[in-house]
Amino acid sequence: MVQIQKSFKEQTKYGTLYLVATPIGNLEDMTFRAIRTLKEVQLIAAEDTRQTRKLLTHFEISTRLVSYHEHNKQASGSELIRLLIEGQSIALVSDAGLPAVSDPGADLVADAVEQGIPVVPIPGANAALSALIISGLPTDRFMFTGFPPRDKKPLAEWLIRLQHQEGTLMLYESPHRLKKTLDAMLEHWGDRRIAMVRELTKRHEEAARGTISECLAFLEVNPPLGEYCLIVEGAASGAGDLANNGETWWGSLELEQHVAHYENGGLDRKEAIKKAAQDRGLPKRDVYNAVNR
Repeated sequence: MVQIQKSFKEQTKYGTLYLVATPIGNLEDMTFRAIRTLKEVQLIAAEDTRQTRKLLTHFEISTRLVSYHEHNKQASGSELIRLLIEGQSIALVSDAGLPAVSDPGADLVADAVEQGIPVVPIPGANAALSALIISGLPTDRFMFTGFPPRDKKPLAEWLIRLQHQEGTLMLYESPHRLKKTLDAMLEHWGDRRIAMVRELTKRHEEAARGTISECLAFLEVNPPLGEYCLIVEGAASGAGDLANNGETWWGSLELEQHVAHYENGGLDRKEAIKKAAQDRGLPKRDVYNAVNR
């Protein structure tokens, strides 16, 4: 059954859940609509109440503030849903940018939608899209991938899953893991074009553009500072399946070599066999039997 929401038709049964964008650095990016909404709702749910309180103080907003984050989302989320059902309107905010993007707010939105509660976006700043549009890389097709895994093996598996994506890739990374992630990208994806964007909308906003290897050399002289948005060139059209001569990249490999390629990329034996089987359109059991005689 299709559920229809008329965002601007008067609601009488339930309150409304507003997803309010907040500045990612520069307070002037706060919209008039966002300020008005935060003043008019009965409650503001924030990821970090200390951070949000500074914002509310700056704009002289006195609305009641409560905590909603990854560690209390089950208990807090059910209470927020109860208040919305009772008719109270609530604004959800994250520390910076749009709530519910790589954020526990997505769970609250899903619960609200399931209950038939109106969910209304109050658009504003977003770090990933802001970095994308200044990157100089294609913007007609793109994919947001959040934060990469921290450990070596999960990171390798994550990169292998994404290596054939043709759209521009957008991800976040912390300064102390940046070099490790770029090294892994170079190993699994090759020397693609990339933009490393940091301190967006702040005084020290910076975009470093080049190939992955050039950016790694840049970081040797200029150590990473601040949180980064990485915008990475996607795979060339068809590059995931075909080599330069029009053959599949694995066409000249023996089955064992094909599996070894994925093992060298960081996958365990079981996952490497599964990937090779998918490439060749073979049953996984047949590949397993062939390489484990």
